[in-house]
Amino acid sequence: MNQTQTPKSQTYALAIIAVLFFIFGFITWLNSTLIPFLKLACELKSDMQAFFVTTAFYMAYFFLAIPSAWILKRSGYKNGMALGLAVMALGSLVFIPAANDRSFTLFLVGLFVQGAGLALLQTASNPYASILGPIESAAKRISILGVCNKIAGILSPLILGAIVLKNAQAIEEKVLATSDPVLKSELLTELTARIIPPYIIIAICLFILAFLTYRSGLPEIEEPKEEASGTNPARASVFSYPHLLLGVLCLFLYVGVEVLAGDAIGTYGKAMGMSLDETKYFTSYTLFAMLLGYIIGIFTIPKYLSQQGALRYSAILGLLISVGIYFASGYTAIFLIAALGLANALMWPAIFPLAIDGIGKYTQIGSAFLIMGIAGGAVVPPLYGWLKDTQGLSNQLSFFLCSAPAYLYILYYAAKGFKAGKTFA
Repeated sequence: MNQTQTPKSQTYALAIIAVLFFIFGFITWLNSTLIPFLKLACELKSDMQAFFVTTAFYMAYFFLAIPSAWILKRSGYKNGMALGLAVMALGSLVFIPAANDRSFTLFLVGLFVQGAGLALLQTASNPYASILGPIESAAKRISILGVCNKIAGILSPLILGAIVLKNAQAIEEKVLATSDPVLKSELLTELTARIIPPYIIIAICLFILAFLTYRSGLPEIEEPKEEASGTNPARASVFSYPHLLLGVLCLFLYVGVEVLAGDAIGTYGKAMGMSLDETKYFTSYTLFAMLLGYIIGIFTIPKYLSQQGALRYSAILGLLISVGIYFASGYTAIFLIAALGLANALMWPAIFPLAIDGIGKYTQIGSAFLIMGIAGGAVVPPLYGWLKDTQGLSNQLSFFLCSAPAYLYILYYAAKGFKAGKTFA
């Protein structure tokens, strides 16, 4: 942000970014509904296959983050955000032929294109939020934006679930009971058609937002220049910052466990015998807990709690809850998985600014590396499905092996990793 920007212009910029964070949340957490929906509609054989929904969506971040940084250098942040919204709209439109053909592959293509648009959008908006004021309060600003994100995340599975998974349990039972391929096809075709109207509406809204963002007065930001000194000399490349590289892995694992707690909670409940009509709402419980965590962050960071302190306590809480989930069953286990949302809430707001702190002219490419770390959401949930479906491990153990090691590493980063390679006077 140009240093001459007034508080009023900064507030205006933050308001626009808040709308974009709402969009992130709404689109991202639709996946929790799509996983059981596509498993039923496309007759997938296992939960591992269904979790390819998260793989297709989040791998786009890995492949598109660095190209996104190049695009932003040429287009500027505002135009890049508008382009990202337009790409997301195109991805939503792919759902129409996918539904008509009941093609799981086409659905995955649409999700990948949506993820590509979000990669561009996030590569621009996250450093924007971090640089919009003092780095010490970046976690507080991102927490405010996170409230918008998680409110959208709470709403999206409730809305889409009510539309596409209405009476889903009864439909699933009919499909499993019938031996008539024609009747089965009719039932599944009718179910799959439900996805078309919501995604047409989503595409229209995204195109409108792309136009409004393009026409907005959103100011450009100027990346901070790295100040060379005796204690912090200028460095040769972005790879010269160990705290950034360790932060990328930290973000990878954090997103993995966040998506696991949000998108796999329904699968976990279904594996315990709960009905699809019930489990379709479980993701909203996790996101409500995350919303609570963001609100706590707004009032505590940095006044009462440092960014690294928030990350440290969050990692400890996540580790303790993971142990509790392993020993719990029934609705107690579901409650604890949802409670991981509270543990996860302050992680992104803390990791991102800690990782880009002090990297100066490499802020843009460093941000792109961190966005690549979002690919953790493409790896950890399918790993849970693989362990559960093909390796013969219990539901509880599979979940524990995916969550506990991640929280241990996040705790390391909060204690030591964020300081790696830094020199102090």
